[in-house]
Amino acid sequence: MTTYIDGPNLVITAIFLKAHLKMLDAGMKNSQYSGLTILKKTSAITGKPYKRAQYKAALDDLINFIKDTAQ
Repeated sequence: MTTYIDGPNLVITAIFLKAHLKMLDAGMKNSQYSGLTILKKTSAITGKPYKRAQYKAALDDLINFIKDTAQ
């Protein structure tokens, strides 16, 4: 899987974070980034803090962010 979570385009970064959050929510792990790292990067985009293992809430907020910026 290509990793692109530190790019200059915020929407593309959000799309890749969305994929990571879906994997983490399903119980899969990524060897390069921990769940906490993904949640911190998602929090930087959405502006909402997330605690450990709040992948579903972060995923929902990120989907709303992508929908709002697409319009």
